[in-house]
Amino acid sequence: MSRKILVTGGAGFIGSHIVDAFLAAGDEVHVVDDLSSGSLDNLDSRAHFFQGDICSDAVASFVGDLRPDILVHAAAQISVSMSMKDPKFDSHVNVVGLANLLHSFGGKDFPHVVFISTGGAIYGEQESYPADETHVCQPTSMYGLNKYVGEQYLQFWRREMGLSYTVLRLANVYGPRQNPHGEAGVIAIFHKYLLGEKIPTIYGSGDQTRDFVYVGDVVSAVVSASESKTSGVFNIGTGVETSVNELYKLVCDSLQRNVSANYEEGRAGEQLRSCISPGLAKQELKWEPRVSFADGIQKTSEWFSAHQGNS
Repeated sequence: MSRKILVTGGAGFIGSHIVDAFLAAGDEVHVVDDLSSGSLDNLDSRAHFFQGDICSDAVASFVGDLRPDILVHAAAQISVSMSMKDPKFDSHVNVVGLANLLHSFGGKDFPHVVFISTGGAIYGEQESYPADETHVCQPTSMYGLNKYVGEQYLQFWRREMGLSYTVLRLANVYGPRQNPHGEAGVIAIFHKYLLGEKIPTIYGSGDQTRDFVYVGDVVSAVVSASESKTSGVFNIGTGVETSVNELYKLVCDSLQRNVSANYEEGRAGEQLRSCISPGLAKQELKWEPRVSFADGIQKTSEWFSAHQGNS
């Protein structure tokens, strides 16, 4: 039976891949996006598109009338450094935007909400590696803090109004369609510079580590959460740390480039190490990452090479 799915941020990098998966399953898919970072080029024409800001009355009215069965909330301000430069804007998008969507249902007939949160930024400088969901949340950026506040909003709505939701705390997601023009998405940025015969910049020593998860694996977690409607908070990562220097070498090798990067001072809010355990998601959502980092980078390099000049 076809479900009515709403994906906010559905014209963006992660959101558009989620849209593709629901369309492939035969669902009726609606997308809300303001196109500030997303693109209609990412969007399958079978998806119903509404352009608007998730903080606006127009979007609240649209969502309230639509009454989807599943709401996947992927729209967000995603740059850690931007969140530190403009915390007011970050909280407006990542907190007020979510509250606006939840309020649009008027306290009844809620969809099951799949909330795209962050595992890369919510735990802060970790006390254990990889961190599981019981790890204390002590964000070092406004982005991580506001995603955590968003989780608290969902918890309030469940406690007071019976909302059903799944939180997916994503590691550092990469893959085809990632926007290389902002300050988030280091893999996309490296591809843009190397394919453009420019020298990329690494901020800090490059020894800082991240947990990189392929976008296709993230999509399968979203699909699982939407089908099972399993309540809870789940890390969606690999449990493997990779340094930025190691990553850079892998991208260079994949693109057959031999270019030394520039190094500049590290940026405010950036963690030194980040790595999350996917154990609970494997147990409860029957999910685990299936794409190896080497294979994921190869797929990503092939896409960026094919779309050079369009990305």
